[in-house]
Amino acid sequence: MLHLINHPLITMKLNKMRDEKTNTKDFRTLLDEIASLMTYEVYKDLKVIPTGKKIKTPTGAIIDKLGLEYSLVVVPILRAGIGMSNGVINMLPTARIGHIGMYRNEETLEPVEYFCKLPHVENPLVLICDPMLATGGSACDAISLIKKRGYKNIRLLCLVGAPEGVKKVSETHPDVDIYLSALDERLNEKGYIIPGLGDAGDRIFGTY
Repeated sequence: MLHLINHPLITMKLNKMRDEKTNTKDFRTLLDEIASLMTYEVYKDLKVIPTGKKIKTPTGAIIDKLGLEYSLVVVPILRAGIGMSNGVINMLPTARIGHIGMYRNEETLEPVEYFCKLPHVENPLVLICDPMLATGGSACDAISLIKKRGYKNIRLLCLVGAPEGVKKVSETHPDVDIYLSALDERLNEKGYIIPGLGDAGDRIFGTY
């Protein structure tokens, strides 16, 4: 299912990111801020449950110590996904972190995997992070790879998506919820999102 996170603060920050004049420092800062804001929506349906332990408040009251129903795992797709995951980790400093390395073949536009390292936890909820959902190839391959490792509860967080990518992920992995801050118009002949915001990895790391 596609979830569009529509919030005026996100819209304004994303608009600044789209500007070709926005420098690397500001681009990274804006991405961190948007990812943090999106985190609230991604996890808003989680249940808070008693851990079986107690805590004492400064007033002397004894109350239940609470925890989340899942062990949260954040998995950026290298390299641009690191920029997306930083804002999430700011909100969830105790989350476990995995990494998946993929790059896009410029001729076939298909993803090529070169690295995968995932944490082992009980009752995990995995959030895959990648700023751009373009053709959907990398996202689908990352989801498939994580499923092969035994993880079943998976969500996908992207900044901007194209209809083609959303369609591919939704059809290939209908059990995975997709979270976007914007659904753009289309892909161009090179597989880039229009209007988009350019190559997210290059703009995050300044590798123009």
